[in-house]
Amino acid sequence: MSVIIIGEADGSAIKPASQQAAALAAQLGDSVGLVFGSNGAASQLAAPRVVSASALKSYDALQFAAVAAQVAREAGATAVIMAATAMGKDLGPRLVAELGWGYIADALEYYDGAWIRPNYAGKVLARLEPDGPFVATLRPNAFPAGDGAAGAVEEFGGEVPDSPAMTVGMESAGSGVVELTEAAIVVSGGRGLEEAENYDKLIRPLGAALGAACGASRAIVDAGWVPHSHQVGQTGKTVTPELYMAVGISGAIQHLGGMSGSKCIVAINKDAEAPIFKVADYGIVHDLFEIVPALMAALDD
Repeated sequence: MSVIIIGEADGSAIKPASQQAAALAAQLGDSVGLVFGSNGAASQLAAPRVVSASALKSYDALQFAAVAAQVAREAGATAVIMAATAMGKDLGPRLVAELGWGYIADALEYYDGAWIRPNYAGKVLARLEPDGPFVATLRPNAFPAGDGAAGAVEEFGGEVPDSPAMTVGMESAGSGVVELTEAAIVVSGGRGLEEAENYDKLIRPLGAALGAACGASRAIVDAGWVPHSHQVGQTGKTVTPELYMAVGISGAIQHLGGMSGSKCIVAINKDAEAPIFKVADYGIVHDLFEIVPALMAALDD
């Protein structure tokens, strides 16, 4: 099998989620990388051969799908693998339409030719065995990254179609900000924080001390305490970190659908009957206003 890996650049670096996709692609067959916008990032993707479309700096769905389809056809590929990031979730279906292939979205596991992905907001897991060419997106942190070396980089020489879309500006999240869906550790706060100011006093400092991304329940997003970009859940972002800390979150089904795949879940809530404890690996039934400062003090030692 010939496999195309679409590597996503974060400035001049390849995102960890793309290296995870590259590691899986190496197991499937002969892999070829495709990176948009950065030659520096292209030279980091762990693939034997990498095509760099450095002229395409900003994400454009039409242009990215057209270029990816050309690279896949020229390589005789029968699979395209990419991370299920915001870009991957948009580009994957468009590329499927361009190529006329099958689609495996948000994959959690792969073994013996079978893919496992969630259905019905994670309530069930589906087993898929494609019988033809396919595009697959992988949930960040669900697969391990490999230690393969990057290969030779060549510039894309095909045709880039004109697009009706135009990028008029870019807004940076700021240096040092950990992307929620790709973070190894996520600290989330909920209504138990009682007021918006306590998110900045407790959740953000704890997240910074752990090198974590900061998330939130829908309740405090709807209340306007934090932006929607922080929301973890069915109508927010789905995360699969190594460690998920739920602080003052009761555990509504909507929230559990976005974080129950985390490898280790720690819940802090004074209500012993809170649903979050049903999925937690470790639970602390106590006042979060005492526990979080105690954790911070221990981390400072």
